[in-house]
Amino acid sequence: MVEENLSEFTKEENIDKIEQIEIKEDKVEVKQDEVKDELNDFFEEFLDKESLFIDKIVLQVKYLPDIILHRTNQMKQLASILAPALKNDKPSNLFIYGKTGTGKTLCMKHTISKMNEISKKRNIPLRIIYLNCKMKKVADTEYRIIAQLAREIGEEVPMTGLPTDEVYNIFINKLESKKQTIIIILDEIDQIVKKSGDEILYTLTRINSELNNAQLTFVGISNDVRFMENIDPRVKSSLGEEELIFPPYNALELKDILERRSALAFKDKVIENGVLQKCAAYAAREHGDARRALDLLRVAGEVAERENCIIVEPKHIDMAEDKIEKSRVLEIIQTQPKQSQIVMYSILHVLDEKKSGEFAETGEVFEHYKEVCKRTGNNILTQRRISDLISELDMLGIINAKLISKGRYGRTREIYMTIPIDILEKIRATLESELF
Repeated sequence: MVEENLSEFTKEENIDKIEQIEIKEDKVEVKQDEVKDELNDFFEEFLDKESLFIDKIVLQVKYLPDIILHRTNQMKQLASILAPALKNDKPSNLFIYGKTGTGKTLCMKHTISKMNEISKKRNIPLRIIYLNCKMKKVADTEYRIIAQLAREIGEEVPMTGLPTDEVYNIFINKLESKKQTIIIILDEIDQIVKKSGDEILYTLTRINSELNNAQLTFVGISNDVRFMENIDPRVKSSLGEEELIFPPYNALELKDILERRSALAFKDKVIENGVLQKCAAYAAREHGDARRALDLLRVAGEVAERENCIIVEPKHIDMAEDKIEKSRVLEIIQTQPKQSQIVMYSILHVLDEKKSGEFAETGEVFEHYKEVCKRTGNNILTQRRISDLISELDMLGIINAKLISKGRYGRTREIYMTIPIDILEKIRATLESELF
């Protein structure tokens, strides 16, 4: 009898629980419907809202303008060096350098576009290959570089699986298949050396000695003005036959560029007075970087739109600067070589174990660096080389490393973090995904 009562009680309790669960599920469904309705309303409002932009692409890196301002001298020099290719003569190898956003890639793409038009019109046997060495899985090994170059001239080569010598021979044979002039442009060429050493550059610059029908010219583009100091003298003598320097833009030049682009990108009278001047001043402070100026203006416009503003104000430039700075730090860390990433990860780990305001020392970072290398299967560099990598991170503005003398105990670096606290976790997660 007692068991029957207990059983009945349990049944009633279970029914009560089931009813409670059903009520909760109903509430969840209602909430989900509310979210759906809110999102629908948001997207409908977004589509109906009038944009401040006419064409946002004008402010992006991939946009190629018809007229390139304040680079007339550089364009003339570039054209005069490469022009012999249009008469089936081999131009000199060329090395172009300058800081980020000084118009190197823009001028090069504009020049090769014009050369391609003329060569097509006059049936000139000229082929121009442009390769961005910053792209992952393109320039991280000698095999992949040569395989990509072979694909660019129409020869199918697998991404992996063949001996490097065989891929090289496939490339040479394809070049020799007809009489032609080929210009190979290696943008951000310093990334090749960081990822796979400078032996590949020596190999490529010596290809002409193996060719009879075809002839090859190399153009290297780098943001690192000291790049040529650190490569093999044999490569330097071949690659640097001609040099072209792109100086930073000043604030007035940047303002001219912004005025021209903003007229195409934004609707009339949506840019408040002072916005372009402030944008140009910010970018001029950052080594005259036109790319940064255009990014600032684009993001400022997007921020203004999100705030339902009908004009872009100077305050939106400040807000854009904050957003871009955080994105820039993440991008820098993602594009660093593996060894630099391990050093950065080790610095973060050492500082995590310190009290607020304390610094890490080179020796402490080196000890943790060795542990990470063992875990990830990477070669362990010398402490002196690690000290160099710390200096490079300092130059990039990611850390602050002060060189301190300890008398007869030698020298060390006091390492502080300069990254905003609110993106440290993102950086740590980025490094862990890249390394482990």
